Amino acid sequence: MSDQVPAHVGIILDGNRRWAKEHGLKSVEGHREGAEVFKKVSLAAFDRGVKYLSAFVFSTENWYRAKDEVSFLMKLIVRAVELHLDEFNKKNIKIVIVGSRDNVPSAALKAIERTEAKTAGNTGGTLGLCFNYGGKPELVDAIRQIVASGVGPAEIDDETVDAYLYQPQIPSMDLLIRTSGEHRTSGFMMWRADYAELCFVEKMWPDFTVEDFDEALADYAQRQRRFGK
Repeated sequence: MSDQVPAHVGIILDGNRRWAKEHGLKSVEGHREGAEVFKKVSLAAFDRGVKYLSAFVFSTENWYRAKDEVSFLMKLIVRAVELHLDEFNKKNIKIVIVGSRDNVPSAALKAIERTEAKTAGNTGGTLGLCFNYGGKPELVDAIRQIVASGVGPAEIDDETVDAYLYQPQIPSMDLLIRTSGEHRTSGFMMWRADYAELCFVEKMWPDFTVEDFDEALADYAQRQRRFGK
């Protein structure tokens, strides 16, 4: 059995809107609360020895939500950078955006670029924010780049695909956590998560705690990973 902390943890932050509805609040309040929870959990993850933490924060499908909600989420990104970037930087955490930069509003894009530039040299852990991200679009983009680079069919292997993914320095996922009681992965890092241990939590994301994260780590440590063997 594994007694090690997973090197790469992925989290699908699900349930912000339903949490807000249950509390008689607007959807944006759920996202606001969820952002604060994410800050606490992500910092705790690195304190516990996680090297890579990837979070599904905004999918390519999320653009189809109500315009006011999408607008708020874009502003929330800028606000989060302004409020929390220095703290992550002081903790020596590198922040990278995993996803397409196409069609991202300029203010959000500038915040993303500022974040990546300021933390580029940090070595205490890597936080991957999966923004404007989709599992299938990532693979389609990788295939397009492989073809454009002139790599021959016989030369393509797993390592080739690895090299053309978004932020290829992020390794395969060890543990995938999804909140809100949904039992699916929604294409999240589908190439990297092929052998990830799955942990489904009933709580909505704004109710998720550091203690819940610790329970997921403890459960992971009890599992025997066979990788098909």
